[in-house]
Amino acid sequence: MSARRGQRFFSGLEPVPGNHVRLLQSGTEFFPALLAAIDAARVEIHLETYIFNTDAAAAQVRDALVRAAQRGVAVRLLIDGVGSRDLPDDWRSRLQAAGVVVRVYRPLVGRWRSNPKSLRRLHRKLAVIDARIAFVGGMNLIDDFEPVRHAAPRLDYSVEVQGPLIARIHQSAWHLWRLVALTQLQRSSRRAPAIEPSWPTDGRMRAAYVVRDNFAHRRDIERSYLAAVALADREIVIANAYFLPGRRFRKLLKRAAARGVRVHLLVQGHTDHPFFQAAARALYRDLLAAGVAIHEYQASELHAKVAVVDGHWATVGSSNIDPFSLLLAREANIVVDDDAFAHDLRQRLQAAITQSVTLDPADWHRRPWPRRMLSWLAYGGVRVMLGLAGAGRWA
Repeated sequence: MSARRGQRFFSGLEPVPGNHVRLLQSGTEFFPALLAAIDAARVEIHLETYIFNTDAAAAQVRDALVRAAQRGVAVRLLIDGVGSRDLPDDWRSRLQAAGVVVRVYRPLVGRWRSNPKSLRRLHRKLAVIDARIAFVGGMNLIDDFEPVRHAAPRLDYSVEVQGPLIARIHQSAWHLWRLVALTQLQRSSRRAPAIEPSWPTDGRMRAAYVVRDNFAHRRDIERSYLAAVALADREIVIANAYFLPGRRFRKLLKRAAARGVRVHLLVQGHTDHPFFQAAARALYRDLLAAGVAIHEYQASELHAKVAVVDGHWATVGSSNIDPFSLLLAREANIVVDDDAFAHDLRQRLQAAITQSVTLDPADWHRRPWPRRMLSWLAYGGVRVMLGLAGAGRWA
């Protein structure tokens, strides 16, 4: 692949060379790495999460944050007002008593379910420690088997990042921390603390840090996907828990299949949101007819938000391919241009596909009309919700 073509795959982003990016699958790989980094922290910890659960895995993170704060590390925890609304007062008190500063992104006021504006959430999952190591991905602070229990752990991914890309991740975390403080009339330092960078110098991966917000980066994650799909020559593998793309995204997938690209979508078989799954299934018939292969994962709950294109471009992050992530929530993804990393992720996704049901286009075409009607009603309901939330154009 030429350098010029590789650059085009980043769709206007600025990839940073010289990084180490390690793929972490599910909590068995993610939590030990995160805990080790927290326990090694000397100066500061930024941690952002949508869900901070109260299970054993989350309790380990809580205790590690407490230990860090007690030894003088500046610990900043940002949680979402909806996703972490059930965080017990005694957990929060224990963190704060140790010196952890806890802030809530868009805290609940009254009955949040009756207010469509509450759909604008902090959905990104991010930790950056000492401006030295960062974790970005789809994993909340929740045990793999909570709240729904299957024989296998929840399928999800994050990445551990070391290298010069850390500077952008750290700046992003600090910027959001200050923004939340400003909107809530809380005091906050104007500048990030000066930390001497201490990352490895032998990294070889080009990577970009991509966010979605409601200001200058409203479509960056979506554009990164669209560019990769439009340029694909051989294969597209997308695993996404909540897959409800707009018309432009669907059109590019169908065009890719028409020019001979193998397009595989790995989606939820067991869902925690039946209404949303019904809405997503309204789109399957058209995609299947165009030659897109759709696999519904059966081994456990699928929560992944990842993709691999042509064996070298890969992305791992918090953003679903749905209008709530792409138009409303704060999200963060890592995009990597590296053959070995993409190969690793692709192999894991291929293993997951073998544990899935592959939808048959003919059978899907013959679905009973009540089920098709239910799907289209759910799809219409999603569009109504977006309009009430002021999401803008979904295309």
